[in-house]
Amino acid sequence: MPLRLGTFNIENLMTRFDFSGWRNRLRQDRVLQLYDVQDKALYQQLEQARMIAETDDNRQLSALAIAQANADILCLQEVDDMPALEAFEYGYLYRMMGTGYRQKYLVEGNDSRGIDVAVLLRQETHDGEPIEVVRVNSHATLTYEDLDLFNDELALTNQPQDRIFKRDCLELELKIGGRPLTIYIVHFKSMGNARENKDGRTGTMAVRTAEARAVRHIIEKRFGKGETAKHNFAICGDMNDYQEKVQVIGNARDGYRFEPRREETSALDVFSHDGFAINPIMARDVLDRWTLYHARGPEEQHLCQLDYIWLSPALAAANPKSVPSIIRGGQPYRTVFPPGQEVERFPRVGWDRPKASDHCPLVMTLDLP
Repeated sequence: MPLRLGTFNIENLMTRFDFSGWRNRLRQDRVLQLYDVQDKALYQQLEQARMIAETDDNRQLSALAIAQANADILCLQEVDDMPALEAFEYGYLYRMMGTGYRQKYLVEGNDSRGIDVAVLLRQETHDGEPIEVVRVNSHATLTYEDLDLFNDELALTNQPQDRIFKRDCLELELKIGGRPLTIYIVHFKSMGNARENKDGRTGTMAVRTAEARAVRHIIEKRFGKGETAKHNFAICGDMNDYQEKVQVIGNARDGYRFEPRREETSALDVFSHDGFAINPIMARDVLDRWTLYHARGPEEQHLCQLDYIWLSPALAAANPKSVPSIIRGGQPYRTVFPPGQEVERFPRVGWDRPKASDHCPLVMTLDLP
């Protein structure tokens, strides 16, 4: 009874226009900076036209990536609200795939930009097994104080009463053909906004670590501490951290080298250090586990896994040969691929944009024990 489970940071699936670039040039799109626009109303008209045109291309590419993933259950990050999700599903996915995702869930979370986690579910799997939603639960209101997670590192940027999850941990209790599966959908704190001149990843590590500990606490409370390994659960989403990366060295003229590097610490060690959850992407080659290309000029380039489907030990044991697929056809041409990994890009993909997302969808087929 196979189930296809996926996750995708769809990147700013929004229903709102952002006109903040009128006052703040740093937030103004680069194409509008080419023009001397003195009138605010004209600026807003131009920004609307730019966004509408760019969005249509991007969302067609997002839909192509999702169609290629062909998941029965798709966890999403960076969704504005339910109207945005419904409009995208009907106007793009349904038209492209012919069969839509009729079950949709989104709970407004804590993000200051208003982006939320969400999930799309088919009514049944490809083999006709019903997908039943038993319970949906948001954990967005949990605070550090609630779970006794506050510490000195967090005190540099947070208060004990602050909410743990920067978006949410959305919990779905499901039955797939009568068999239980619980999914936890997350989007952890980004690697920006660091303090004390620390690099972004190090400066925000404490927040992500607390988020990971909170997810683990929720699961242990749900199934019983010491009993979680026996149950079917998956933790899915953009976790904005990595345990290893592939350093990209060089440039297009002189050629590239790709060097894998293991990180000493990661917020995700909370899941992996004692086998609490398994990262099945480790079955892929070390150069072929990435879901995101990061670059700030030729001196700072790497490939890394930010998007995850962590499996419970029970699920991992039941699927020892199942290896996640990474859908990279929507990546822009600026993304540097290691040798042998090049893929045919979707139509209209550009050097930097249009693109399906800055992230790649991750999907795998699972048998439920």
